[in-house]
Amino acid sequence: MGIVNVTPDSFSDGGAHASTSTALKHCEQLLKEGADILDIGGESTRPGSPAVPLDAELARVLPVVREAVKLNVPLSIDTYKPEVMRAVLDLGADIVNDIWALRQPGALEAVAAHPSCGICLMHMHRDPQTMQAAPMDGDVIPAVLSFWAEQVARLRALRIDPSRVTLDPGVGFGKTVAQNFALLARQGALLEGGYPLLLGWSRKSSIGAVTGIGVAHERIVPSVAAALLAVERGAAVVRVHDVHDTVAAIAVWHAMRAQESQQPQEHTQSP
Repeated sequence: MGIVNVTPDSFSDGGAHASTSTALKHCEQLLKEGADILDIGGESTRPGSPAVPLDAELARVLPVVREAVKLNVPLSIDTYKPEVMRAVLDLGADIVNDIWALRQPGALEAVAAHPSCGICLMHMHRDPQTMQAAPMDGDVIPAVLSFWAEQVARLRALRIDPSRVTLDPGVGFGKTVAQNFALLARQGALLEGGYPLLLGWSRKSSIGAVTGIGVAHERIVPSVAAALLAVERGAAVVRVHDVHDTVAAIAVWHAMRAQESQQPQEHTQSP
């Protein structure tokens, strides 16, 4: 999943693709580099970021979506506002990627009205303005699993097909560095519910914390490493800025796995 931030203030590439024309060029470039899905967002949700008014988000996102649907690839829209959800789904977007996991009033009904759209439910502790000022306490894995169970139950109550759902544990959203890496180390436990996982490690501050790389756009190599580890541990989707490098790394992993599957079984002779 290639990231298309149509924002002036995203933590890594804010302003780089803020106009419709530059955003569309970026979409085309990400597809050339091997992206399977485009994730378009009009509001930065970095820690401490202010909320964006509805009219401003619509003005940023809708012109891009109107043109991006012509690219004939799955389009994911990173939004928590039901008005934006309805507008982009009416234009032909395919997936709602919601950091609030459809907890905003009207969001559940917006996706229920479009019975074919995909849904990504992310775990977030508190909100973008305060989440890193007071990260969550305790063991992150059961907290995330409990949260997901509650949100999936809300979807089931509206008879929303669970096959539409992907889950995101929310790396960096109200968690400590140790908790974020616990999500990676114990990612297998997050698969126990049977839902596909989306992981977003790309250029996150936790990567900076363990590598000492303070500038977000210089975290490409460790971001690729984290994405590859997430894939190796069962992620169905990785959300990344650096599509070319991530695709190349995954290609190496796939080549290795293909050879593993072709290795003859070792047989030991009876004494």
